[in-house]
Amino acid sequence: MLEIFQPSVLVPWILGMVFGIFVGGIPGLTATMAVALAVPVTYHLAPIAGLAMIIGISCTTIFAGDIPATFMRIPGTPSSGAAVLDGYAMAEQGKGSLALALDLLGSTIGGLIGFALLICVSRPLAGFALQFTNFEYFWLGMFGLSMSAVITTGSTNKGFISAFLGLLIATIGVDVTTGYPRFAFGNPELMDGIEFIPAMIGLFGISEVFRYMMRPEDFERPTVIDKLKLSFDNVTSILWKFKATIARSAVIGTFIGALPGAGADIAAWVAYGLGKRMSKHPEKFGTGYEEGVIAPTAANNAALGGTWIPALVFGIPGDTITAIVLGAMLMYGLKPGPLIFQQSPDLVNKIFAVGIISQLFMVGIGFLGIKGFSYILKIPSNVIMPAVMGFSIVGSFALRNSAFDILVMLVFGILGFLMERSSIPLPPLILGLILGPMIEDNLRVGLLKTGGKIGPFITRPICSVLIVILVAVLFGEQIIKTGRRMLGKSEQKGQINT
Repeated sequence: MLEIFQPSVLVPWILGMVFGIFVGGIPGLTATMAVALAVPVTYHLAPIAGLAMIIGISCTTIFAGDIPATFMRIPGTPSSGAAVLDGYAMAEQGKGSLALALDLLGSTIGGLIGFALLICVSRPLAGFALQFTNFEYFWLGMFGLSMSAVITTGSTNKGFISAFLGLLIATIGVDVTTGYPRFAFGNPELMDGIEFIPAMIGLFGISEVFRYMMRPEDFERPTVIDKLKLSFDNVTSILWKFKATIARSAVIGTFIGALPGAGADIAAWVAYGLGKRMSKHPEKFGTGYEEGVIAPTAANNAALGGTWIPALVFGIPGDTITAIVLGAMLMYGLKPGPLIFQQSPDLVNKIFAVGIISQLFMVGIGFLGIKGFSYILKIPSNVIMPAVMGFSIVGSFALRNSAFDILVMLVFGILGFLMERSSIPLPPLILGLILGPMIEDNLRVGLLKTGGKIGPFITRPICSVLIVILVAVLFGEQIIKTGRRMLGKSEQKGQINT
């Protein structure tokens, strides 16, 4: 175990985490991209050194994506989309550094819980995750989409309009079951569908640039003005106040991370939606509320631990990062699967230790990243906004080296600007865009399996549980109110009769 503290392991490990802060802080450069860039370097390292570098990169990149989300309203990574809602609102109130301090420590605690659950329940939880088929994944997607009704502030109808628009956009491209192009209009670039990252950068980032262009009086002001001095006691007291939210979000993140293909971005949105639903002050979500910052960040870092459960136990990647990791492990001559616990128990224990220690390293490295970005963003907006536009263009182009993705970003920037002017919320559109393919593909494949019968979608045990949870989330409050009203009427009738 002491091997992980040797310089040959520590140096690439820490350098990888610093690299992750840099990549996560640049909009459009994802954790998957950062890990993919690091794999060729790890080829020349010992297996545990390479795996430590990869785990460190993924942890810090997921966190660092929240830095531009908070300061610039541009999610640095897909899993940072939910961080925009309350994080940016806190930054506008002069509490951006507090938001990111909560983010950093919330990510650390969530990551520690995620890896602790990985150590304790990897075998049984992975076995449960493998029971999910197309039928269960369909309802999981529907449950995630139901969060659009929860996270919407203002008109619920406008929230559903936004979610429907996201689902509609998600249908663009080649039909996965028939191979027929839909809504491509003869454009080969649209055959692959709309890429999520350029769309998200446009909706949140470019729309903010357009919003600044409409307010020229703000051009000379600093982009971020921190009015609040950070206090460790203040941050820890807030975290302690919302300890139940952290624990719940971390468990949700680990569970969703353990489902192959779900990932940290879905975990963050589901944790945010449930956090709002179960909060004592749901009306404060979206206005710069600390609980709204803590819930998604605890979930997305915990999801990293969850993704390792199917990867280690069954050799099935939980997300794109662990897919790359499995390739790297095979490159090292290691074969993930049930036998790895018997054949390489020492390596497995080292992976667990690296996951735990990476979360602790992230506190110091993440704090330096926060300070660096906070100094940069004291520069006036007329300098920062062109830089935001430049980073957005680079981030959109870098995904596929396609100029078409830059056009997608600009179109969605205009769409986001117009939607906000019309008070139509953006998060439900993002949810529809993320979950649309998951819902449609699993519905259609499930129907093909059953010859068009919907019975298995309802009668399978896990499906039934998910349906009950879905109904409770959407209509639980109304059902309780109706029940109380009917109970009150019956009591009144009883009193009259007596």
